[in-house]
Amino acid sequence: MLQGGAKFVSNWETVESVPESYVYPPEKRPGNIVVPMAKAIPVIDLSIRDRTLLVRKILDASKEFGFFQIINHGVSKKVSEETMRIFKEFHAMSGPEKAKECSKDPNRSCRVYTSSENYTKEQVHCWRDALIFNCHPLEKYVHFWPQKPPKYREVVGAYCMAMRKLVLEILELMSEGLGLGKGYFGGEMSENPLLLVNHYPPCPNPSLTLGLSQHCDPSLITILFQDVNGLQVLKDGQWIGVQPIDNAFVVNIGFVLQIITNGKLQAAEHRAVTNSKTSRQSLTYLVYPKDEAMMEPAKCMINEANPPRYRSLNFKDFQRNYLPRAVDTKAVMQYIETNQS
Repeated sequence: MLQGGAKFVSNWETVESVPESYVYPPEKRPGNIVVPMAKAIPVIDLSIRDRTLLVRKILDASKEFGFFQIINHGVSKKVSEETMRIFKEFHAMSGPEKAKECSKDPNRSCRVYTSSENYTKEQVHCWRDALIFNCHPLEKYVHFWPQKPPKYREVVGAYCMAMRKLVLEILELMSEGLGLGKGYFGGEMSENPLLLVNHYPPCPNPSLTLGLSQHCDPSLITILFQDVNGLQVLKDGQWIGVQPIDNAFVVNIGFVLQIITNGKLQAAEHRAVTNSKTSRQSLTYLVYPKDEAMMEPAKCMINEANPPRYRSLNFKDFQRNYLPRAVDTKAVMQYIETNQS
């Protein structure tokens, strides 16, 4: 059992209909509309030898979509697949077991919950269970991680190390393309990544509910590994489905990078839908700054013709104010823009 008497969706017995508390208002339901799969979302080959071309492809995709997929990224397929398997085993455990395995740190650097961390206050629940934990530096947090299923720490640790290397590579390419200089994102702006594992069990009526509500990420960038269709990106008022590609990662822009680039790159709204036939799982590597890091437009991004659009914000303050506004992008924008006190 969880807060407010909730149970993990993964541990429900057979459900024949969507409970009322999970039914979204009509205007926010995914409905039965067939969403086109993402031929439009760029796929970028990180093994391109022409670095100038690679940087341009990344920046162009970031500007147009706020999303792209990457292939030939150097992360072993075996590592990604073993990590997915471990997390599926974790989510298949009983509710009390999961809660016990995630209660080792009194500071809650590792936690498991259903729907959202705002479960008792939210108006409607999401059809998901989530496991989230700090993962860098590894030696600081690994002893707070679950020890079940067997080899959890070994497998997940290898994945987190591979992701850290990949993140720094992508951020360096972005920094170069934006003219921010070498290593701009390598310090405090990317020092506090979290791994969020979303598990979406089969849903009896996917047209009525969502696995994850429409939102933008509060990250610098986010890198996602998914196994089944379900991620949808909002582009020009239309939803586009992101087709999983074998051993590919999805990269998206978050609010932190939007602020630093003074809006040159913008966080893209997205959501997760469910399906009635199979569970879906995503490994979401959220690249966060340190709590005390200041978020503000980079000096090279502002001038007389392009004044600061966003105010300077401590990341911890931003995160605290983002959470109650997470599903209302307009409210988040009002908070971060310069005309707010």
